[in-house]
Amino acid sequence: MSDFNWCHGPKCHTYHTVDRVRGVKGSKVLRTRKIKITKWNEDTYWKYFCSQGCESAFMREHIDEFIRLHPRTECLETPIEDPKKTRHNSPYGNYGWNEWDIKVDESRQS
Repeated sequence: MSDFNWCHGPKCHTYHTVDRVRGVKGSKVLRTRKIKITKWNEDTYWKYFCSQGCESAFMREHIDEFIRLHPRTECLETPIEDPKKTRHNSPYGNYGWNEWDIKVDESRQS
């Protein structure tokens, strides 16, 4: 397996930055950036994108295709215990707030 990937940004090779310039005098090109796979990015999608701009452009171009491949046909739910409300009053004025304690019901987890 290779220790790098090419950026998947659809326009990465068109951005005018010095680090993308390759080739000999008279035959220069702008090239897609190479991404080194490291401990930092090996388990993330950042091993496929050189920047947030390239990642966003890729998502804009391909999100509909992803959704067609993996549609969500029903909602997801997490069982919880009945939430408990605690009322807090401010010592500095005539106002207060509610705090809700929401806990996952482990007995109903699948």
